[in-house]
Amino acid sequence: MERAVFVYTTYPSLVEAEKAGRTIVEQRLAACVNILPGMVSHYWWEGKIERGEEAVMIIKTRASLAERVRDAVKAGHPYTTPAILVIPLESVEESYLGWIMAETEKAAPG
Repeated sequence: MERAVFVYTTYPSLVEAEKAGRTIVEQRLAACVNILPGMVSHYWWEGKIERGEEAVMIIKTRASLAERVRDAVKAGHPYTTPAILVIPLESVEESYLGWIMAETEKAAPG
């Protein structure tokens, strides 16, 4: 069976993350997205340290859809340089993996 991956990204607000996440799930590019509001980030940007409040999104999908998920995130993302990390999963409980595969099987051709 194909492997599952997590795609990790962040958004500047819960509203933006929810809008993007719902679209990704509606397109069947992911079985599920988890949105975790309230993260505080400190990071270098344009030569200085910045602080931002963000929402984390973890996108659960199949490995073969990772590039399409990446493109979907980038297409509507408000950041110039969004964090988009594809994380291969070492082990996934068998029935949960089956659910991810079943729910992403009907992704529209891309």
